[in-house]
Amino acid sequence: MIKWLIFLFFLFPSLLMAQFRKYSNEFLNIGAGSRGLAMGSAQVASVADGTAGYWNPAALVQVKDQPQVGFMHAEYFAGIGKYDYANVAIPLKDGKRTIGLSMLRFAVDDIPNTVFLVQPDGSINFDNITTFSSADYAFLFSYAQQLKMKGEGKKLNLGFNAKVIHRKAGDFATAWGFGFDAGVQYINKRLQLGVVARDVTTTFNAWSYSINDKMREVFYVTQNDIPVKSTELTAPKLIGGASYNFRLSKSVNLLAEANLDFTFDGRRNTVVSSSAVSIDPKIGLEASVKNVFFVRAGINNFQKVLEDADSTYKKKVWIYQPAIGAGFKLQNVSIDYAFTNLANQSNPLYTHVFSIKLDLVKKNKKK
Repeated sequence: MIKWLIFLFFLFPSLLMAQFRKYSNEFLNIGAGSRGLAMGSAQVASVADGTAGYWNPAALVQVKDQPQVGFMHAEYFAGIGKYDYANVAIPLKDGKRTIGLSMLRFAVDDIPNTVFLVQPDGSINFDNITTFSSADYAFLFSYAQQLKMKGEGKKLNLGFNAKVIHRKAGDFATAWGFGFDAGVQYINKRLQLGVVARDVTTTFNAWSYSINDKMREVFYVTQNDIPVKSTELTAPKLIGGASYNFRLSKSVNLLAEANLDFTFDGRRNTVVSSSAVSIDPKIGLEASVKNVFFVRAGINNFQKVLEDADSTYKKKVWIYQPAIGAGFKLQNVSIDYAFTNLANQSNPLYTHVFSIKLDLVKKNKKK
């Protein structure tokens, strides 16, 4: 299965590269859950809760015995952008299969619409300014199943996502999109491996526009292009990761995970960059005490940029995005926090992220 996924990802992007739009549906790459964001988004191998529907659908099968729900909220750019995430995971009776639903929304509200600010006679009328919202939605329907493996402590999980995307910019533009993800997770005691193929069949957004005659006239006079129906394709992405749980003592564990993101939509500013494939590493750590209190850290998004202090604009340096976080678990409730950076370590743009996870334990089991 893993070999097949790797073959699929390296073959089809090379055939269809010219049709893809770089950074398409980028809101789906923000992350989900404070644990994952605090660990620098290094999650495909070690994730074991309801957020697996986002990170690696195969790991969703580790939600056993009782359903689980989770919520996350974050605000970016001083509250201008709002990001919300929710998930529900429901294990089936055999204990080897789990289904899930994840919902994401990223929106910017109260955007000024200045199309009719300047009137035909050249005067400015501020009363003509209205506002609109731009919102992106994604719905992920997940299925995970555990396969039989020989050997104590060994597990092999498979999972799939079917996702529906809806994007809307006021009353002017609307898009619907569809796509699929596939994931594999292998567990051998303290070692875990994960591979995720996102947008494995490519994901497309079909855009439609509602532009009235008055607005078309303004676009024509101001020499702006009048948008027409279009299709936006998202190239496949391959994510591979490995994690290891170091037992420092009877009550203290240290989990380390490293991921590699392989993208095929052209050259990107990453550690490995080429026209065929770009590779972006992610690293995360999680220290836990009695599986109750957690401290996390991670770095990702390595880029090479011009040094700010260099007046010749020739010297380049490596930058990255750091993140830290913490969490605790009390019976069937987990609360997590992440302090992440949207920019880089030299030009910080931090945000606070909170999430909560609840295991829906039945009363008789709780007793």
